[in-house]
Amino acid sequence: MNLENYFISLFNNKHIGDDAALIDNYIYCKDAFFENIHFKKEWMDYYQIAKKAMLVNISDAIAMNADAQYVLLSVAMPKSMTKKNMQLLAKGFQDVAQQYNIEIIGGDTISNTKLDITITVIAKSKKPLFRKGVKNSYLFAYTGELGKSAKDLKKLFNLGRIHKKSKFVDIKLRAGFIRKSERILAAGMDISDGLFSDLQKMTKLNHIGVRFMKAIPKELGCSGEEYEMLVSFDPRHKKAIMRRAKQSRTKLNIFGVAARNRYINRCKAHHF
Repeated sequence: MNLENYFISLFNNKHIGDDAALIDNYIYCKDAFFENIHFKKEWMDYYQIAKKAMLVNISDAIAMNADAQYVLLSVAMPKSMTKKNMQLLAKGFQDVAQQYNIEIIGGDTISNTKLDITITVIAKSKKPLFRKGVKNSYLFAYTGELGKSAKDLKKLFNLGRIHKKSKFVDIKLRAGFIRKSERILAAGMDISDGLFSDLQKMTKLNHIGVRFMKAIPKELGCSGEEYEMLVSFDPRHKKAIMRRAKQSRTKLNIFGVAARNRYINRCKAHHF
């Protein structure tokens, strides 16, 4: 057990284990976005930093088939930060909030040696989607394309430049596909730690393994911060799922079948 999983295991709570916590039809999720951990200021401007911080949190709500309604912001910023940069940061938060019809209702600001952001999203769902629900012979699929985020991160570490529409800075969430497919999806979660790592979480929770229908290269399966969706569904719904993917202009890749074996993730842990 890695250190992250060990620490989480110290909290015995029925609400822990999904992308967010469900309490009385409300969804609560929280993520940190810290300088020199999740980003470097040389890689992104303040507007992009705020946008990504918001989107990675909203992604958890969408993964639960929930509509984000409110956001609480906690921003720790250096004293050297200019008013112009504060305005860019605020604009990034506000533009994403407006795009998803979310109200920023408060939070906290403190002085710090670097820029650290934590966001709490409060959402609501009539039909939540959980990680649990996979049965033997159900299909596994992921949306979109994988691998580009890790590829662009490598460029940044090598002092290269990436396009402003790179997935690393400009995340596209799959709310339309999840909403259209809510009646026939059995399980789902967003791909934040990489397909192989997140597949391990889902298979372990469902006490199931996976038989791959096609080989997935390690550079795709281990690429983190993709924010695509990993989903599972009854094979009887395959045509209906593919139809909904087409309607929402979402590429859907069916790659595996739930099986009575043990799945082992071969990727290095992204955390700790």
